[in-house]
Amino acid sequence: MMPGMPAANGGAIVPFSGEPHHAASVPHVRPIRHGVAPPIFRVYVSWSSGNLLQVACLRQPSPEDGGGSGSEEVAGRVVEVNLGVGNGSAEVEKEVDEAEMRRIEYGSVPAFALLQSRKNALAGTAAMSHMQAVPEHAEWWQYVLEYSKTIGYLLGNPDSLPAPMIEDARAILKVKEKPTSLKAAWELLEIFYVDKQLHSWLPERLVDWLADYDSLLTKTDGTVYCKLSNFQKKLINLQIVENDPDYWNGLSAALSVGWLDVVVNMLRFHGSYQLDQMDNRETENGLVEAVAVLVSTMPRMRPDLPTGKLGQCCKTRPDFIKAWEKWRGQVSKLECSAFWIQCGHQKTRDGLKNLLHIMMGNIKDVTAATSHWLELFTSHVLYIRPFTVGFEGMHHLAQKCIQLKPSFDNNGLTGLLTGILSENPEVVLAECTKKFGPWMVTHAMELLAADNDYADIMLHEERPNFGGMSIEELHRLVYAQVLCSHSLTWQIAPTYLSSCLNQGLGLLEILLLKQPIQDNRLVLKTLELCRLYELENVSTNIMKIAGIFHWKHGRKGTGVYWFQQAHDKVRLDRIAQQLFERIGESVAADNFKQWEGLLELLGSDIGSAGGLEFLHRYRDFKRSLQQALEGRTAEAARQTVEFLIQLMRNPSTPQRFWLPLLHDSVMLLNCKPRPLLNVAETTLLLNKLQEVSMAKLRPDYCSNQLTSHALNSVRLALASNLACAILEEP
Repeated sequence: MMPGMPAANGGAIVPFSGEPHHAASVPHVRPIRHGVAPPIFRVYVSWSSGNLLQVACLRQPSPEDGGGSGSEEVAGRVVEVNLGVGNGSAEVEKEVDEAEMRRIEYGSVPAFALLQSRKNALAGTAAMSHMQAVPEHAEWWQYVLEYSKTIGYLLGNPDSLPAPMIEDARAILKVKEKPTSLKAAWELLEIFYVDKQLHSWLPERLVDWLADYDSLLTKTDGTVYCKLSNFQKKLINLQIVENDPDYWNGLSAALSVGWLDVVVNMLRFHGSYQLDQMDNRETENGLVEAVAVLVSTMPRMRPDLPTGKLGQCCKTRPDFIKAWEKWRGQVSKLECSAFWIQCGHQKTRDGLKNLLHIMMGNIKDVTAATSHWLELFTSHVLYIRPFTVGFEGMHHLAQKCIQLKPSFDNNGLTGLLTGILSENPEVVLAECTKKFGPWMVTHAMELLAADNDYADIMLHEERPNFGGMSIEELHRLVYAQVLCSHSLTWQIAPTYLSSCLNQGLGLLEILLLKQPIQDNRLVLKTLELCRLYELENVSTNIMKIAGIFHWKHGRKGTGVYWFQQAHDKVRLDRIAQQLFERIGESVAADNFKQWEGLLELLGSDIGSAGGLEFLHRYRDFKRSLQQALEGRTAEAARQTVEFLIQLMRNPSTPQRFWLPLLHDSVMLLNCKPRPLLNVAETTLLLNKLQEVSMAKLRPDYCSNQLTSHALNSVRLALASNLACAILEEP
C-alpha cells in the first residue's frame, strides 16, 4: 500500500516533470470519479485482482464535522482503475467500455464452443477414415465463416440503426452506428482469410470496408470521411456550393475511394439544377449530369450491389473487362467533348474535369484527392489497376502508397492490413496482440488458420520453449487468465481452458478449487462446471472443503450435508465421535434432542452418513420405544425390537453404546405374556452382552459408567426372554 499526499501546485496527486512535447514522456491519464469533496487529504494505492488498481481517496475531516454521523460529506471512497486501458495491451478498450466488452466476451463463448466441437468431430472422423486434416476439409472454411459472421454481428452492425422517418435531401453521410476498431479489424481478417467467395472481387470488398471504417484510419490526418463531415457542417450556410473549393475537394475524395452514391448525391447539389436560375446554364447542367451518369454506371466486379449503391454490377471477369473498356471509352469521349468550351463557370469546369481524370486513372489527380495511404491504395485498385484479383501485387502496391502518403497515427488497422497484404501471419498476430488484446487474439486465430497452411502449422506446432504448448494454446491460456481475474467473467474461462490439452485442464482444476465456498449458490455453480467437464475428483474436493468451512463456522447441518454429498465417510465418522461425546454416556433423550434437527438433514440415504448412521437409527429406535412403553399399539413394541436388532447388528453402532441400548430396552424385554424376541435374536443380544463383559478387561475400554445392577438386569431380562422364546418355539 502506498500513501500519497496531493501536491500543492495544481492539486496533482503525483507530480510529473516530463516535457509535454515529447510523445514518449506524456503519461496516460485516467480520470478517477471518486465523489469525495476536495481537498483530498490522503491517497492510498494498492493492487487488486488482474490489472485493476484500487485507489482510496480520503478527505480530512473538518472541525465542524465533529466526527458525528450528521455530516453529509463523504469522508472517503475506494475506486478501481483499469490499467489495461491505453497501456498497449488492448487499446481497443478506449472505445469499448467495460460493460460492452463483457457482453462481447459472454456472447462469443457459444460460437467458440460450437466451432471447437465441430473441429473435434472432424478431427475424429479424419482419424478414423484417414482423411485430410481439419483445415483442408471441404466444409471447414464454411464453419469458420459462420463463426466469423456470428462474432462480427456481436461486435456491431453499422446498418443496425433505423432509417430516419424524414430523409434530409442535403445529407452527405448517412447516420450509422459508431464504428469500432475491433469490428474493423475483425472484418479485415474475415475478408482476407476466411471467405473464399470474396477472392474474385477482393478490391470491391475493400471499398465497402473503407466506406464503413474510413473514419477510424487516423486522428491527425484528414481522411475522406473527415473532409465530407466538415463540408456537411458548412453546407447549411452555403448558397452556391459550386463556388466553394471544399465542395469539389469532397467530390474528388469521395470518387477516389469509390463512394459513388455520395458523389452523385453531391453533384445534385450543384446550382445548375435550380429552377429559378437567371443565367443560361443548360450546358453546364448537361455536363454535371453527364458526369453523374458516368459515375452511377461505373462497372463493379461483384456478385451484387447493396440497396442504395450505384454502379454496373458484373459477376464475371470477361463481362467486367468488356463493360470497363466501354465505360472508360465514354469517360474519354466526354473529356474530349467540345461542350467544355461553352461552360462559363470556371470552377465547375475544373472540378468536373478533375473527376473525369480520376475515373481515367490519372495518378497525379488520384494522389491529390486522397489523404491516407489506404485511400490511395483503394483508388489504385479501382481506377489504375481495375483488373486486380486476389493478393496479386497488393503488398508491393501498398508499400508504394505508404511512401506517397505516410501516416504517423498508427491505430492498429493499418499495421494489421500491412501484415495481411504481406501474407505474414506473425505480423498479423503481433498487431492483434498489441492493439486489440487477448480476446481478439484468441478468437482471431481460428480465422488465420482457416485456409492458410503456414498459419495453421505456426499456431498449432508444439514448442519446447513454451513447455510443449502451441502458440494457440498459449494465447488461450492468457485470455483465460484475464477472464479468471474478474468475478463476473471467471465462469466462462473453463470453455477456453478445456480446449488447451497440455495445461488447460490443470489450470481449470486450480480455478475451480480457488472459488469461494461461503455462498452455496456459488458452490453449486462450481459443481455444475465440474459436472460439465467431468471433473469428479475436483467436485468431491470442493464439497469436502465446503463441508469443513461450514462445520468450523458453526453451520453443522450444512457441513454434514456437504460431507454426505462428498461421501466423506472418514469425516462423518469423526463428527459422529464428537456427537457421541456430546450426547453422553447414557444416550439420554434430553441430550440427544439437540441433534435431531441435524439428523433430519441426513434424509433416507443414511448409508452415506458414515458414523452418523447410528444416531439416525437410534432416533428411530427411541421414538418407537417411547410409543411402545406408552402402550399405544402392539405393533410399536415389535417395531422397537426390530430397530434394536438392527442397531446391534450394524457395524456403525459403537460398542460402548451396546449396554445402554440394552438397558433402555429392559422394560420392553420383560414384556408379558409373550416374548418379543425369538431364540436367534435373544442369542444375538446375549453374545453382544458377553462381548461387552469381555471388553471391560481391555485397557482401552471406554466405560459407560453404568452400575453392575444395570448389567445384571439386562442379563436377567435376556435370560428370561430366552426361556420364554424356547417354550414358544414348536
